[in-house]
Amino acid sequence: MTKVLMVVSAADHWTLNDGTLHPTGFWAEELVTPYSVFTDAGWDVDVATPGGKAPVVDKASLDESAGDADTLAAVKTKLDELQPVLSQPLNLADVNAADYDLVFYPGGHGPMEDLAVDETSGRILTERMENNAPVALLCHAPAAVLATENAPGGSPFAGRKMTGFSNDEERAGGLADKAPWLLEDRLVALGAEYEKAPEPWASYVTVDGNLYTGQNPSSSRELAQRLVKDLAG
Repeated sequence: MTKVLMVVSAADHWTLNDGTLHPTGFWAEELVTPYSVFTDAGWDVDVATPGGKAPVVDKASLDESAGDADTLAAVKTKLDELQPVLSQPLNLADVNAADYDLVFYPGGHGPMEDLAVDETSGRILTERMENNAPVALLCHAPAAVLATENAPGGSPFAGRKMTGFSNDEERAGGLADKAPWLLEDRLVALGAEYEKAPEPWASYVTVDGNLYTGQNPSSSRELAQRLVKDLAG
């Protein structure tokens, strides 16, 4: 059976450039949709967070503006079903990521706060890249690769094709001017070959060898389905 380690932010806020704590967490669709795609394919999924702390859903991801009514209803139903799993996640520091066929990171602004500087996550990502082992990051979750920038020899993500939440999308969401940094800018500065959809909010997925990334919430299903297609082969 294919085993997936889903690494979820434990942050419940994002510190803005004026010191304000903006409530956040994980983005519901980006967690539950891939989780559902993976388990529907017969895959086994474990959820882990820094410190083993129960992750917090970003309330904005459950708002009617977060998606069409049918998708949102399905996301809310699945999120309720997953509460027993999410309430008792594994401690990321205790996990042997090498035991998993795929390591998957859902987004939300949470990763900008904790996973971007988490040493354990950075080590896992570095080892996955060194071993050519599948890793996938969605929306704001590519912020986690910033924890690899001091890896010996430089970040293994430098020179690799990636996407992630764009500056245009951050501006449209109203937080760009308050952000301490923007994900697109930092990925480019890291040396990644950043790509994005022609229009904000459109689904966009990149694949570069073992590295899979999705740009935004709309990319959740496409990214998960591509992973199932490729890894099931």
